[in-house]
Amino acid sequence: MDFVNPTIEYFELLPLIIVFGGGVLGVLLEAFLPRQRRLLPQALLAAVTLVAAFVATIMVAFDLPEHADGAARGIVGAEGSIVVDGPTVYLWALLLVFGIGGVALFAERQLEGGVTAFSGQASALPGTDAEREVSARGWEHTEVYPLLLFAVLGMLLFPASGDLLIMFVALEVLSLPLYLLCGLARRRRLLSQEAAMKYFLLGAFSSGFFLYGAALVYGYAGSMSFAGIHDAVRAGGDNHGLLLAGIALLTVGLFFKVGAAPFQAWTPDVYQGAPTAVTAFMSAGTKVAAFGALLRLLYVAFGPERWSWEPVLWVVAIASMVVGAALAVAQSDVKRMLAYSSIAHTGFILTGVLGVQGADQLGPGQFSSLEAVLFYLTTYGFAMLGAFALVSMVRDPSGEATSLHHWNGLGRRAPLVGGAFALFLLSMAGIPLTSGFVGKWAVFTSAGAAGAWPVVAVAIGASVVAIFFYVRTIRTMFFADPSPDSDVAVVQPSVLTVGTIGLCLAATVVLGIYPGPVFDWVGHAGDFIR
Repeated sequence: MDFVNPTIEYFELLPLIIVFGGGVLGVLLEAFLPRQRRLLPQALLAAVTLVAAFVATIMVAFDLPEHADGAARGIVGAEGSIVVDGPTVYLWALLLVFGIGGVALFAERQLEGGVTAFSGQASALPGTDAEREVSARGWEHTEVYPLLLFAVLGMLLFPASGDLLIMFVALEVLSLPLYLLCGLARRRRLLSQEAAMKYFLLGAFSSGFFLYGAALVYGYAGSMSFAGIHDAVRAGGDNHGLLLAGIALLTVGLFFKVGAAPFQAWTPDVYQGAPTAVTAFMSAGTKVAAFGALLRLLYVAFGPERWSWEPVLWVVAIASMVVGAALAVAQSDVKRMLAYSSIAHTGFILTGVLGVQGADQLGPGQFSSLEAVLFYLTTYGFAMLGAFALVSMVRDPSGEATSLHHWNGLGRRAPLVGGAFALFLLSMAGIPLTSGFVGKWAVFTSAGAAGAWPVVAVAIGASVVAIFFYVRTIRTMFFADPSPDSDVAVVQPSVLTVGTIGLCLAATVVLGIYPGPVFDWVGHAGDFIR
């Protein structure tokens, strides 16, 4: 048999190649630079890498060829393993923007008195002589930058996967760096390490579910590629139970990554225990990447089997909204409140997944499910990234002050910080003239057009409940009196954090007042290709 050289579309895969190259260079810097001289080169390398990948993504977006079916633009590259189409490129651009924001927050030094939020040496036990020696030497964990780049690489690959094997590889590539990053907090080390361990153990279970589901689907379809699975499902055949079991296990693995109920147990503990810079990056980036992968898996591979997986999504969406909204009401910690809020937002996004797929089935002023979900992910990501960046600025002598009573009167003492945080909360609540309102309108109308009115009704009810705990936080900041002996203060950050928050604020306001250009972009992205 003659050997055929594989064909690699290097230009279309250039963003992935750039991020991978930057991560490898970061590892080499760790190996050859003295420890005291690594921070600036690593931060610059990570920032330049992500900016270069973003520019490459824009170039790819303008040069995507017409697909063979003529209904969409894009290519199936790397011998069918990676799909670069309109939705992929949009998600890549969004993830790279959040990655750049993550680098800025990782590099922040003014909030901790001249050092970053990461521990000097993770292996040193808190309170020991080893940790004090590390602090005296001024050591810092600069490995966080290549870890962030590898996490971004996995996030970029996740929604671009063309088969189940590559999707599993992407899942592990994005997850493993995050497990490590969650355990590297300089303050509250034990809480941080506990969060990392919980995330790792539950993540390992979810990966096992995904891999077992991939094996069952392969047994049914005889193919790992989404196109092959689509054709096998459409043709029908024996062992239908094998297909249903495979779909169930695959979606369990992805529901874990998006933080959907009842697979959300890791979310509040990890969001609270991880360094806030990691929480900000993870809350935005992981949700975008995982929903991109979920959409491709359900719409492309299992599109002909929609009647089987759609009822499950109804249940999971309703459970996520009810659990997230109900438990967020009871929280007295700002980071945990935002974590449960993110679970409710997962339910809102799943409501959009239930919407109308084909543009030909839409009426005037309606959105396809893909358009609605992509827009919602955009608004959600900017709001969460900005909100957690603001949380990192509120501190007392022991570190971040995340208990809600510490925020009493914060808006009067620091009106800019309080006003910005209030705006992000109002956007998450879906108040008009914010991006969150437009995002919710898009996913609700899309789901309603597809007949999922019971889910939309629950979503509206959950939104009303969510308004309570968002407004309660705003009332605490502006109308509650601070304790006379309170030593909580807002620390002045560097231009890195200020720039990140400013970008998120601008996106939240502009997308609420003038969302048309972004809807044009997501509409121009077209549909997934096979």
